[in-house]
Amino acid sequence: MADTAEAKLLIDVTGNGVATVTLNRPKVRNAFDEELIGALSDAFADLARDPALRALVLQGEGKIFSAGADLNYMARAARASAEENRAQARALAVMLDRLDRFPRPTLALVQGAAIAGGIGLVAACDVVVTAEGAVFSLSEVRLGIAPAVVAPYVIRAIGPRAARRYFVSAERFDATEAYRIGLVSEVVAPDQLEAARDRLLAEFAKGGPNAQAAAKAAVEQFRDRPIDAALAEETTELIASLRETDEGKEGIAAFLEKRSPAWQN
Repeated sequence: MADTAEAKLLIDVTGNGVATVTLNRPKVRNAFDEELIGALSDAFADLARDPALRALVLQGEGKIFSAGADLNYMARAARASAEENRAQARALAVMLDRLDRFPRPTLALVQGAAIAGGIGLVAACDVVVTAEGAVFSLSEVRLGIAPAVVAPYVIRAIGPRAARRYFVSAERFDATEAYRIGLVSEVVAPDQLEAARDRLLAEFAKGGPNAQAAAKAAVEQFRDRPIDAALAEETTELIASLRETDEGKEGIAAFLEKRSPAWQN
């Protein structure tokens, strides 16, 4: 196991191509500061370049997934110059973008709570499993600010109507509500988080890694687009190009021959 930023972040890459990234500041409820944001950003960039990687798991050490921004970090931002303030916000934006665009399946495991920026991490992941009893809050307005950098990911996940409510009320909501509005994918008993993780990782492993990257990109490329001739041409080009790849040929051959494709071996 490797650690970065004075063990504020732990990174473990297993032999089966799964990277587990753990927020490791349990004494401050895994809150962000400059170092943790930078370490996360670097980790996502470095892991994205690993051709052997098949999936990324994001989790928090201890009882809480993440309480968002560290209070001392926020105090420093309030005292910073305008340019320093923007640089800090930009660093958070880059980190979330790298997670959102990560080329392999991403899975967040949430226990205890995800607050403010912690919800940004959740919303930027492909699949989110939360434990029963977890609570969520977009609490920024109670500090006189707004959920700005995380907003695009949260709005995409829960829709504008729910976003307007929870952005302005900052009220806490539970795992059942998080599931109802689309923030999380599954709610399980606290002692079932690891079982859910293993089940989903097994499903991820069945897909072609390059195909999964293309599928993730397609969601962003095609969402909110009119279904017209231009879109039909783009989708035609995508499927044709994927069929011509070595991975596409192997996957189709394996299916016809009733065997596992090479990437599962």
